[in-house]
Amino acid sequence: MVKMPAEVRETLEKQKPIPIATASKSGVPNVVFVGLLKIVDDETLMLADNFFNKTAQNLAENPKISILCYNGDTKKSFQIKGNVTVCKEGENFDQMRAWVHGINNKLPAKSCVMVKITEIYNAMWGPAAGKQVA
Repeated sequence: MVKMPAEVRETLEKQKPIPIATASKSGVPNVVFVGLLKIVDDETLMLADNFFNKTAQNLAENPKISILCYNGDTKKSFQIKGNVTVCKEGENFDQMRAWVHGINNKLPAKSCVMVKITEIYNAMWGPAAGKQVA
């Protein structure tokens, strides 16, 4: 796992909603916006599955994710890649439900998607485009 640099964390914190990409076992891509992403620590992110359909199916078949963040003020953008664990019970699940229901108790909070960050890349155009930053 890798640690998220401060500039990546700051950029991710400003991104709302957050585009995430998954792929099926056969490689069919899927990109959706997610409204609830929480930074657990510099190596771990938590997503709430409220309305995942293809995303949930993809993560069951292929537990990899890519998350994109952009800050228009700083003109910085990063792609975060990670390995996913989906929880439907246990401590992480309970923490996710408390967090989600603290925001809106009508959301289903079906499962907790824990992301262990494996790679981070510069996603802005220019000479550093695609360069691994962590």
